[in-house]
Amino acid sequence: MKKALKWLLMAIAAAIVVAVAALVIVPRFVDLNRFKPQLEKQASELAGRPVTLGGDIDLSLFPWAGVSLADLRLGNPPGFAERDLLSVKAFEVRVKLLPLLSKKIEVKRFVIDSPRLVLTRNRQGAANWEGLGQTAAAQPKPAPAAKDSPAAVSGELPIRSLAVEAFAVRNGSLLWLDEKSGARHEVSELMMELKDLSLERPVSIEFSALADGRPLAVRGTIGPVGKKPGATPLPIEMAVTAVKEISLQLKGTLSDLTAQPKFDAAIQLAPFSPRRAMQTLGLEAPQTGDPNVLSKLSLSVKVSATSAAAKLSEGLLTLDDSQAKFSLQAKEFDKPNVAFRIDLDRIDADRYLPPAAEKASGSKTGTAAATQPTDYAPLRKPVIDGALRIGDLKINGARLQDLDLKLTARNGRYHLDPITLNLYDGTAAASALLDVSGAAPQTSARIQARKIQAGPLLTDVLQQDALEGTLQADVALAMRGDEPGRIKQSLNGQGNLLFSDGAIKGIDLASMARNVKAAFSQGKTAAGPKPRTDFSELKAPFTLVNGRFNTQDAQLVSPLLRLKAQGSADLVSERLDFRLEPTLVGTIKGQGDAKERAGIMVPILVSGTFDEPAFRPDLEEELKKRAQQALTDPEKFKETLKQDKKSLKSLEKRGKELFKELKRKQ
Repeated sequence: MKKALKWLLMAIAAAIVVAVAALVIVPRFVDLNRFKPQLEKQASELAGRPVTLGGDIDLSLFPWAGVSLADLRLGNPPGFAERDLLSVKAFEVRVKLLPLLSKKIEVKRFVIDSPRLVLTRNRQGAANWEGLGQTAAAQPKPAPAAKDSPAAVSGELPIRSLAVEAFAVRNGSLLWLDEKSGARHEVSELMMELKDLSLERPVSIEFSALADGRPLAVRGTIGPVGKKPGATPLPIEMAVTAVKEISLQLKGTLSDLTAQPKFDAAIQLAPFSPRRAMQTLGLEAPQTGDPNVLSKLSLSVKVSATSAAAKLSEGLLTLDDSQAKFSLQAKEFDKPNVAFRIDLDRIDADRYLPPAAEKASGSKTGTAAATQPTDYAPLRKPVIDGALRIGDLKINGARLQDLDLKLTARNGRYHLDPITLNLYDGTAAASALLDVSGAAPQTSARIQARKIQAGPLLTDVLQQDALEGTLQADVALAMRGDEPGRIKQSLNGQGNLLFSDGAIKGIDLASMARNVKAAFSQGKTAAGPKPRTDFSELKAPFTLVNGRFNTQDAQLVSPLLRLKAQGSADLVSERLDFRLEPTLVGTIKGQGDAKERAGIMVPILVSGTFDEPAFRPDLEEELKKRAQQALTDPEKFKETLKQDKKSLKSLEKRGKELFKELKRKQ
């Protein structure tokens, strides 16, 4: 028995020696390069593209089973300027054989040297990767249904362990060419290395490249994966740096990889200058009212996402002097369905808007482009439920505080309700609706303002010191279209404006009624104080019909003056047509006249344009009234002329002329 066992062991040892000798000797005597033409032919048929192997094939079997290739090329189809879709300078892989028998994978080297991938779209719109591998010989055949292996059922990998000593991609490049548009982008000097690659320990990742000549680097760890991927969360820690300006830290986990993958992470974006980063990237920074903005941006946020939903929480965004806390939830990404909340402490929006000259040029361009119909279909899909709060806001010169608004959207109908804010010692509340469910957008709004100081507001917004007083307003507006001219033409609504304890600046209505010549030459000289009309109340109820503002009962009331106004302002043609009827009451000591005046009326006509309004006395209409009165009561007419003789000599002369004309007509 012992002798038989001895011979058996000797036979096994001899077999092992022969096998090892064969593994060592065979690669030395078998030249695989003789088979290169057959290998290239088979690979070309599978790829549907020419495959060439310019270098030698080096094969080894013991102690490491390995193969190395050089000058591997996958060609482009006809019609492309670049010769190759993919080229690899050298490729080497070496795996230990004996551990494979016990399902252990030990890799000494897996190295790809100088891979170059060129993705091209030609002038006809065809891409060089289209049709890759689609040949008649390579058409996939239906595979018989395979029974799940015990490892697949349990979720375990079909290997016991994995150990890779060196896994690297060196000096790679990726080139994108669009021959139709002339676009060209390149990722060069691409280096990637995985260190300590195994199932039981975290894998170290190092990646670096130049993206269009600008540095990009990623460093971090991932794992351990474990023998049952997905059984436990997969830790991830990454640090990304780009263009020497941007630094991002990510720490999180991937979980439930085999069923419903979920990603949870905390992201930190270190402060950097967006303006400087854009300059480094060769991008033109936007023109802003303040060239010093976009100098600081930072972000921190927690992210949780699956294939069906995403959530941002504990978000903090810093932009220059502004800081915003935010959160967001999204699902049904095809719509999407979004809920958000933003709490911004303060922002001066005028610093970020284009300068005034650029706004003007941009508005002209926008008007011309508005002739093209806008497709609002994408705006009909979102479902939105959001809230925004801004502590201090400056926009178009106006200074607002404690702005709160809620936005909801369904089926193309966007509701802003409620909107509340404080401004200029007063408050405002509003609601608005933008409806894009039809071919043309429709907008409606309701505004209620209380105790707003109109003077500072108009000065800040319009740079005009024309009116002061405390404003109360109730306004309802509706309009249609998305082009300024169309919006003006469709503007309809009504409202009431009430100003109290204020003044109209630049006009002295009392002087116009008392001294026609002097009053209507106001503004032609810079000498003296600026004229003004003080009032205790200015009320202007109005309607808007197709862009035409109408008022029939506007009134100005003061202790010394009563004024009624009626007329219209055409927002489309920007022309004015108003008639003012002032009445002086009592004395006008405060306006340079110590004499008693009562019942004196000189109507005023307002015409011209919004930019250049014109004021003139309506003497003709007033004298016609007096002349008509004289026909029915000559004595009363004479008495009126006597009372006004000293102050209205011009009225007397014109009245006599009109009186004679009326007599002739009768």
